[in-house]
Amino acid sequence: MATIAPIRQRYKTLSWHSLCLAMPLSFAALAGEEAAKPPVLSVEQTLVSHQDPVQINPKLSLSQLVEQTLAKYPDGHWLDALEEEAKAISRRSESWMAGAPQAGLRYQEATSGTLHYIDAQVQVPLWNIGQRDAEATVGAKAEESAQAQTVATKLRIAGLVRAALWDMSLQKIRYEQAQAEIAIFSQLLAKIQRRVELGDLPRADELLAQTELLQKRAVLTLAEAELMHARKRYASLTQTTQIPAVFGEKLVALREIQASHPALQAVNSQIERKEAELEALKRVGSGQSNVAVGINSDSFTSDPRSNKTESFNIGVNVPFGGSAHIQPHIAALNVELNRLIAERELLYRNLEQLHHEAEHNLEVNRVELGIANELKQVAEQHLGMSNTAFSVGEIDLIDLLKIQSRTQQAILNAKERALMLERDQAFYNQAVGVMP
Repeated sequence: MATIAPIRQRYKTLSWHSLCLAMPLSFAALAGEEAAKPPVLSVEQTLVSHQDPVQINPKLSLSQLVEQTLAKYPDGHWLDALEEEAKAISRRSESWMAGAPQAGLRYQEATSGTLHYIDAQVQVPLWNIGQRDAEATVGAKAEESAQAQTVATKLRIAGLVRAALWDMSLQKIRYEQAQAEIAIFSQLLAKIQRRVELGDLPRADELLAQTELLQKRAVLTLAEAELMHARKRYASLTQTTQIPAVFGEKLVALREIQASHPALQAVNSQIERKEAELEALKRVGSGQSNVAVGINSDSFTSDPRSNKTESFNIGVNVPFGGSAHIQPHIAALNVELNRLIAERELLYRNLEQLHHEAEHNLEVNRVELGIANELKQVAEQHLGMSNTAFSVGEIDLIDLLKIQSRTQQAILNAKERALMLERDQAFYNQAVGVMP
């Protein structure tokens, strides 16, 4: 369930009718947009020497990335062990013996030396009625459970990969916006410096603009650090620096949690296995029956002319009256079975809650995106009027800087909301148990 945990965070979100204004779904498209922007500091020209580079792989799909991550994930050892356990149980049920046979040899001699007695015996455990079929059912259920655990683990990893990719994308938008603001305020500072030289503006305005630019550089440094942290988290999770060129997802049509949800399937398979184990244990009853086959050799003297007796014997041992001894084992299995049933009920409640939050986030984000785009348009118009007003001396520099900062924040908000809506579509798919 940890793979679905990121969906439980509440994000303010956006609107379908404004998707045409959304940021692209890939780092490749984001890189293409940079050509239309003012020349700014690229990711490779970092302010801090530490870097965590990633490479776009156009041939890598999101589903392939999840498969690769699963293959390298530590849980792979546990999943392999589950498969081996299922095979071992199936091999046991295929044996015609209910357990390991035993061989015995006994030699006896009288003190007078006139009697020699040798007894050899082989004892083989037998399956009780229906026990072998019950063991075969346990093996089949163990195999189904191992497969279900693999699918559930894959879904959990898919959630982690989805979150890591969208986190990198969000941090990249913030980083690029910080770069753009550096370029804008650098150009503004250059204009102010020229006007100070001409005597149109006081030296205090130049210092104010320099202060604002230095603050923007500090913001860029932090944005760069967050981008590197996001890249490192991605590389640590996936054990690769390759990222898909496109990883956006279409919203699935499911509107409720299905019984086929991988997480539910996984716990249901465990319940079915415990039920099969309980039935197999009941078939053991008081214990295993045994058939014993042996030979006896009696010799009354060492004289070869004396009589010597050889005999063959066969016997069956059937246990009885041992129900009190097996009941604690049955009770222990019942405890495990009911614990799994309780976990399933809690899991279903959690999945319903996650689904509700993911659905609500989408509805909120659709509205938020429209508002953010309107705020962006108004802010840009206001900024244009303010630039003209500042040029003719109608407003002070400090007022222009405030309006400039609000405009850039509105632009960033619109970009973030567009991307968050796309991200929350992927998170909704994760909540209802759909693989990439």
